[in-house]
Amino acid sequence: MDLHLEDIREEYKQAELHESSVKANPLEQFDIWFKEALLAKVPEVNAMTLATADSKGIPNARIVLLKHASEEGFSFYTNYVSEKGEEMAKNPFVALVFFWSQLERQVRVLGQVEKLSVQESTAYFHSRPIGSQLGAWASPQSKEIPNREYLQKRIKELETEYEGNEVPKPPHWGGYLVRPFRVEFWQGRPNRLHDRIRYELVDNNWEIVRLAP
Repeated sequence: MDLHLEDIREEYKQAELHESSVKANPLEQFDIWFKEALLAKVPEVNAMTLATADSKGIPNARIVLLKHASEEGFSFYTNYVSEKGEEMAKNPFVALVFFWSQLERQVRVLGQVEKLSVQESTAYFHSRPIGSQLGAWASPQSKEIPNREYLQKRIKELETEYEGNEVPKPPHWGGYLVRPFRVEFWQGRPNRLHDRIRYELVDNNWEIVRLAP
């Protein structure tokens, strides 16, 4: 492979970001930006990169879906014994990245993760389509499987097993809450002189600074 990508460039000029205009709390600022991304019809607007690290500090990243954002932080759901679940059990510090190219914006989050309650996870599980509920049982996420037919066979078995009955939440599946201690808002600007505003949690208060691009 020999890709020459030097001439791929975008000039960012849609908006500006100033310390005087942002909210005092990053979760409130995130709420504003997320709603603007919804209005802009950004595809997969709740898609976020989740970066974890194992006990040796080796990083690992993938896309997951944000399912709730509140004053406490950012919530998502997954398999507890997946690769990311095992990494978070050993190292609870994670990073999130949202990228909304249509608005020339990204949000970066550093935080500490904790499991949501069984009640919260169960309530969300039963709000999912039945196919997704069965998929949580069928897939040994991140583990090796012989072929796709393995999954298809398992789904058919589960459809028969739970036909006409409620599908219980698997004990190995549930939600996580990322409690942020650092949040950065990035707005693309011309000539790569982007606006970067960072919030840092210091003694339970959010300090706001501007970073050089």
